[in-house]
This record gives sequence, structure tokens and C-alpha cells, in this order.
Amino acid sequence: MQYKSTRGSSKIVPFHQAVLQGIAPDGGLFVPTQEVYFDSLDLADMSSMTYEALAFTIIKRYVNDDIPDSKLMGFIKNAYYQGAFPPTVAPISRMSKTLSVLELWHGPTCAFKDMALQILPEFMVGSLAVADEKNEILILTATSGDTGKAALEGFKNKKGIKIMVFYPENGVSEMQKYQMITQEGDNVSVVAVKGNFDDAQTGVKEIFTDKEFNEMLLQKGYRLSSANSINWGRLLPQIIYYFYAYGSLVRQNVIKLGSKVNFVVPTGNFGNILACYYAMKAGLPVSKLICASNDNNILTDFFNTGTYDKNRKFVTTISPAMDILVSSNLERLLYDVSGEDDAIVSRCMTSLKENGLYSVDKRTINSMNNFMWASYSTEEETKETIKNVYEKYNYLIDPHTAVGINVYDKYVISTGDMTKTICVSTASPFKFGKTVAESLYGSDVVEGMSEFEINRMLSERTNMPIPTPLIDLDKKEVVHEGVCDTAEMKDEVLKFLGI
Repeated sequence: MQYKSTRGSSKIVPFHQAVLQGIAPDGGLFVPTQEVYFDSLDLADMSSMTYEALAFTIIKRYVNDDIPDSKLMGFIKNAYYQGAFPPTVAPISRMSKTLSVLELWHGPTCAFKDMALQILPEFMVGSLAVADEKNEILILTATSGDTGKAALEGFKNKKGIKIMVFYPENGVSEMQKYQMITQEGDNVSVVAVKGNFDDAQTGVKEIFTDKEFNEMLLQKGYRLSSANSINWGRLLPQIIYYFYAYGSLVRQNVIKLGSKVNFVVPTGNFGNILACYYAMKAGLPVSKLICASNDNNILTDFFNTGTYDKNRKFVTTISPAMDILVSSNLERLLYDVSGEDDAIVSRCMTSLKENGLYSVDKRTINSMNNFMWASYSTEEETKETIKNVYEKYNYLIDPHTAVGINVYDKYVISTGDMTKTICVSTASPFKFGKTVAESLYGSDVVEGMSEFEINRMLSERTNMPIPTPLIDLDKKEVVHEGVCDTAEMKDEVLKFLGI
């Protein structure tokens, strides 16, 4: 399997180079040159597999011989070992006759990013060996909250790799912030950026596309790569859990093998829902992808109008991992649906950079809407959903999952579609304990309490245990205190590397 750029101006590379580079030299994103497809017989076998066996089956088709089978299985076992994840890596909870919830937050940082960022470092180390890379890899990533900690945890103390994470200074929850600034490891750095996530992400992208800066780093012995879902090695493992969720419903006799399901995905950068699209392309029986946004509803507007316009107010919400106005992975979908027309993609991305917007023709947006349905949840609706779900089902959800469930309700009301549906739950409710507690008990109850005190209260009242990785975070030593302007991000990189 080879990989090409969505913008068509970079050479085709094998899997290990796509992983090491992260982003193509022309600024595009790597996509497979060949289609992967699992037929009905494959699906029958896959529906009974363990998570590890399923991961091997799927990943193997996207890497072919670039990683030997024995090494690939070793990577998978290292990533999903018991201790980092429970025996059921991605459990499903039934909410109603039609709705199930896929819990992707049982990993070491209590967020869905663990599902990919525990294995991406394995890919990276393996790719370094295949490429006989002499330079040290610098993982440079921007985070809206969860990617940062998951990447730091995955890459800490990995030989031949350093990792640097930028996060919006006031754009993550207190729990997310403490997870990052207390991160240990002799190869890690965390810096807050004055601005929002898009500012941090734009700064990182500019570093990646600055040829002069990259050449200087190479001369000093460093090569840049990414842990965001712009890196195909990060996106690929996310395909696995959609097949796994489907198999779980088959095993539970909720659906029959071959029946189509819907997936509801709360999304900001469009990586998680794009992985579901690739699963659908690969043969997973999916009817609709339901794209759930918060008040930063740029994706909702795009799928409803065909115009992507980031010239709008950025809203800081209670679901901060979705506070994004530049959904990077949408580029991959646009490339695929346009018939792999890199000229269209390049024109749209140039317009987005220069004018802050682009539009696609009716044929393209209609083609997307054949499988995509999009809406958003307001702040009040999200809080009401957290409360309603707990009162009705005795089930605690975080605000991102609440966005998904609220949008699912709107979908059913709008379409009348009662197809069995799986909502992706992206984070433990205890990562956003203040929002959850306020939604359940009112803001007066938590006034004056720290987020850690709130979590202890929430745990006592709901009889739900706080996940081990989140206990006593406030008692850990703060290791990373750096803050910078976006214009100073390159200087921070050089400082970290000692250049």
C-alpha cells in the first residue's frame, strides 16, 4: 500500500514514510492509493474477533508488507495490553431500543484519543527502523484538549523521538490542563498558546510548511512529524473501533450481520467521523454518518449549504475538544468525494487560507449528503441532555457525548429514521466534572470548589468511580509552565531542542 497527497504535488510514499512525515510536503494529507474492502465473508469473521485480532486484520490491509506480521502484532499487543485498557477495550452500553453508546474512554488518559495514540508511537518506532532514519523525530502537535495528553502519554520516553504539545491557554478544561502540565518524561514539552485552538493549530501547520525552518532542523538532526489526525498513522487505528462496535451489536443480537447501522460522532477536527467514513468505504454496513457539532457549528453549515466559512465568531464552549473552526480532515473527504481531484482540493484549501472560506458545487455536497447528516447542540441543550440521560438511564456522560446524543434526537425527529444507531462517547464524564455536576445539580452546588473536589462530590452522589488516571492529579508536580504567543512558537521549538 502506497500513500499520496490530497494536493497532488508530492511523491507517492510507503506507509512508514507517511507516518514519519505526518503531513505531505505540499501541505496536503496522505491518503491510500488503493481501496481496502472487506466483503460479507470477511465481515462475518471480523464480527467475532477480539479487539487485537480485529486491529491486526484491518491495519494489515493498509500497511501490507511495510511492517512484518510479527512486528505488527507486537505493536498491537503493546498498545492495547491489559492495564492500559480493560479486557473489553471499547465496551458498548445500551441506551434504548435504537441507541447504543460506544465508550472509547477506558484508556490511560480517559479519552478516545488513546485508541489511536497508544499505537501511533509503535508505528513511529517501527517506521524509524524501516527507514533507517538517522535524524531524531520531533512530534509537534496542537491540541484542543485530549490529543495532547494522549500523545504525551504514548510517546513519553520513546527512543529517538521527542514530543512537543501546544494547547490554547484558556481553551481546555482544568482536568485536561493538569493532565498535560504534570506530564513526566525526559523527551516531552508542553506550552500554552495565547489564543484558541485554531491559533495553535495554524501555528503548528505554518511550522510544518516552513521549508527553511524544516531544513535548518534537519541540519541539526531533527525531522518534524505529527500526532494529530492529519497523520494517517493516527487516523488508521480509529477505523478499528467502528468495526468492533458493529461486531459487538451482532454478538449481542441487537442487529443481524449485514444490517446497516447509523453512527453519531461528535466532531471538531473531523478525524473521528472521517475514520467512520473509511470504515464504511471498506465495507462496514453504515447507513448514515451523523455529524454532531457544538456552537462552533461550521461543519453543520457546510453540509447544509456547501460553503465552508470560518469567518465567524469563535465560541468557547463546555465541549472544548470540539471548539474548532478549521476542520483539517475534511480535506480528505473532499478529495475522495470529488473523485480524487487534487486540483479542486488545492483550490479550496488555498481559498480557505487566503479568504477564510470555500464552496463546493451542488453535485459534491449532494454526494456527501447521501451518507452524511449534520446538526449541532447549543450549550443549554447539551446541559439538558447530560441531565436527562442521567435521570432516565442512570448513565453519566460528558458534554461531548451529550452533543452527540442531542443531535441524534434531532436526527430522529427530523427524519423519523429508527435504524439502530451507535453514538461515539469520546471522554470520561470526570474529565469535565464541573460541567457534568452543574448540569445535574446546578451551579450553586459547585461554587467555590476546585474541579478535583467537584469530581469527588460527583463520584459520591452518582456512585460512579473516578477513573484511576484522574485521581489526585492536583497533587502531582507541575512540570510545564511555558506560555507563548503564536508568533513565538518556533522560538519555543528551538528552545526545547536546545538550538
